[in-house]
Order: sequence, then structure tokens, then C-alpha cells
Amino acid sequence: MSTVDWQGKHVTVAGLGVSGIPAARALHERGALVTVVNDGDDERARAQAAELEALGITVRLGDGATLPPSTELVVTAPGWQPDKPLFLAAAEAGVDIWGDVELAWRLRGDNGRKAAPWLAVTGTNGKTTTVRMLASILEAAGLRTAAVGNIGVSLLDAVLGEQEYDVLAVELSSYQLHWAPSLRAHSAAVLNLAPDHLDWHGSMEAYAADKGRVYEGNTVACVYNAADPATEELVREADVEEGCRAIGFTLGAPGPSQLGVVDGILVDRAFVKNRQKQAQELAEVSDVNPPAPHNIANALAAAALARAFGVEPAAVRDGLRNFRPDAHRIEHVADIGEVAYVDDSKATNTHATEASLAAYDSIVWIAGGLAKGATFDELVTGAAKRLRGVVLMGADRALIHEALTRHAPEVPVVDLDRTDTGAMSEAVEHAARLARPGDTVLLAPACASMDMFTNYNKRGEAFADAVRARAETSA
Repeated sequence: MSTVDWQGKHVTVAGLGVSGIPAARALHERGALVTVVNDGDDERARAQAAELEALGITVRLGDGATLPPSTELVVTAPGWQPDKPLFLAAAEAGVDIWGDVELAWRLRGDNGRKAAPWLAVTGTNGKTTTVRMLASILEAAGLRTAAVGNIGVSLLDAVLGEQEYDVLAVELSSYQLHWAPSLRAHSAAVLNLAPDHLDWHGSMEAYAADKGRVYEGNTVACVYNAADPATEELVREADVEEGCRAIGFTLGAPGPSQLGVVDGILVDRAFVKNRQKQAQELAEVSDVNPPAPHNIANALAAAALARAFGVEPAAVRDGLRNFRPDAHRIEHVADIGEVAYVDDSKATNTHATEASLAAYDSIVWIAGGLAKGATFDELVTGAAKRLRGVVLMGADRALIHEALTRHAPEVPVVDLDRTDTGAMSEAVEHAARLARPGDTVLLAPACASMDMFTNYNKRGEAFADAVRARAETSA
């Protein structure tokens, strides 16, 4: 709980947006003297600034580099890099830097109600799906809950709002964890670790260390991926409360203190009376939507966190049955001529795309975009036997093409020398010509979208629109 006397305290909030605006409001309401600094100075930022200035909050647009005089605390939006001059100046002045998650953790219960415990999820891929699965399971158990955090719902709004919760399902990014030194979750999971955002963190070691912060001070369970030893190592390194247990999840048969899969059944050998000899059936693989291997892993992680909170097996089953995945995450768009068309535009890195490609036996793969420094040799090597053909587009498509030439030279490749949004329709047409009955045309770009589209959602929508247009002409 917060022990800070905010009255008259000079606080600088770095960044407008989903986290910055609620932080500025909450601090102002508690008597802090708030200055918001923001790099951008566009029309949207000016409108947001006007709303805050009407409350008496100072806003500086177009200058996020300079530390305002008298600053006693900085609260930052998660995306701001640690080497920004503002943070370097704060560190030199001995000023603490908190993220929005840290502020929410400190202010929980500040509205006079009992603070809800947090079940936290992080990892390179699968966070949002797992958190939403977890929330669905908790709801099926009759608990008042919400999926919050990096999922796009402000944690500050959740902990300070009028709605009272029994427990929160919290998605946390590595950025958020970097700035959350005092966070102590009830239980937490690291789903997987693969190189990502290394430009922000500086190294894979620093990235992993920030992910591992989610385990610090856990009271009941640290959930790790048995197929990813790096996640288990983070558990070993964590300083947890006495009695907190390491709980693994696996797509194979589980050992004691694990959840896993036996004969198409999700089973629990962690939260049963005699885990050496007993297992509890939780759900069937067919209850997971979609039942792709990596999504079954997400379901097991969500089930482990729910079971750590005392949820009964029937609620795990019902919650998974009720869950519907977000758009652009292995989303089946249509079947045309016995060929399935699947949108996984959210697969913006090689780790996510590897999982997506592993879900299908024979694939025409649509890929490309901004590589963000990634290499594709390992991805192509693992997927080569599944590829019927490949259609490439986007700024860094040559990197994927080169990997295909080295490791899958027999796979036909269509290289679209286009980076305009209309390229997606042409990509779908080429993919349809390459596909055979029983194949899956899979948009899993392994790259970011911003060279051609506003975001991965727009890219997925362009794919779906092109598929539906083709379906109409094929009818």
C-alpha cells in the first residue's frame, strides 16, 4: 500500500496515453504537483494536454528530454527507453523512476477497499491470450476479475476505480517490469523467452532479467514453461516468499508439480493432495480454442495460475470453453476450395511465427515486413518440411528469402516487390495459386507491420478482406 505523502510532492509524468493520463490524474487528485512531459506535439497530444491543463496539471509538449526543476519522482510510460536524457538526469539527481505498474501497485487499496491480489503473466509471446484465458477461468469460478495491464486496460483505472475485484489477471511487458521494483504478485508465469526488444533492453540477459522480475516476492506459485529452461532458471534465481512453489507446464505428460497433457486431456499434478501418484483432469484439448500446440501451452499456464488461486477444476474447463481469442491470433478467416486461410498477423517476431507454423502440416506462408534485427535461418530450417510455398512482401523480405534459399531451396517463393497496402490482395492471390486441397494459407509475417500498415491489426484486416473477396469470386 502507498505510504507516500503526495501533498505538494513534485512529480513528473513521462508520456501521455493509456498509462500517462491516468497516472497524472491520480497523482493530481492526491495533491501532487504534476508536470507531464511528452515528446510528441501533434493534434491528439494537444487535445489530451488541454484536458489535463483544465484540471491544473502542467503539460510540456515536444520536450520529453529535460527533467523539470524540483522533480522528486518520475512516473514513466512503459515504452520510454531507459537511456533517455530525462531518466539519466533523474538518476544523476537521485530521483526515483517508477512505471505505471509500480504506481498502481503502490496505490492499490488507496480507495479504502481491500486490495485485490494480482496473478501476473509475462513472456515473449502469448501474454494477452493467456491473461484473457485466465480471466475467463476466474469468471467461470464466480470471481470478480478483469484482464488488465499491457492488454490495453490501465492498471491504475482497475485498482482505483469504483469496481471492486476479488483478483486481477495482469499482463506485464518487459518494459513495465523494468520500472516496477516493488511489485509482489500472488502468483506469476513467464510463458517463454526469445530475443525481442533488445534495442530497448540492450542485451538478451537484461531482457530476461526484466521478465524475471515478475517472480520476485511471489507468495504461492511461480509458473514456468518446462520446454523453455530459461524460464525455470528465472524461478531458481527469484527471491520468493517462503512456501512459494515452482509449477511447470508441459505439452507432454506432467511430472509432480506440473500441469500437462495426457491422451488429449489437460491434467494437474501440482494442486492435488498426492501429486506423486494422483492427477486431476481439468479439461479436454478440444476445449481450447484454437487447439494449436502453443495455445494449449497458454491454456495450461492460465490453468496453473487459476489453480494456484484455488479455482476448482470445473471452472478451468468452463472458462476455457467460454474463451474466444482476439482477432489476428491464429484466426480462421475462411475455407476456399478445401484450403484454409488463417490470419496470425500478431506473429510479429520469429518466436511467435515458429509456434504458428508448427500448428499446421502443409502451409503456404505469407511473410515479411520490418525484421527489427531478427534473423530467419532457424525459423526456416524448422518449418521447411511444412512449406508448400512462400509469398514474401515488405521492406525486409529479402532476409527471409535468403534464409529460404539456404535452407529450403526446393520451396517455391513469390517475391512481391511492393510495400504498399494493396500488396496484400496480390499476396493472397499468389498464395491461392500455390495452395493445394488440405493446405493452409497462413499469414504469420515474423515481422512488424509499420513499413506497410499502421499496425498488425490493419495488416490482418487487409488479409481477411482479400480472402473474403476471393471467397466471393470463387462462390
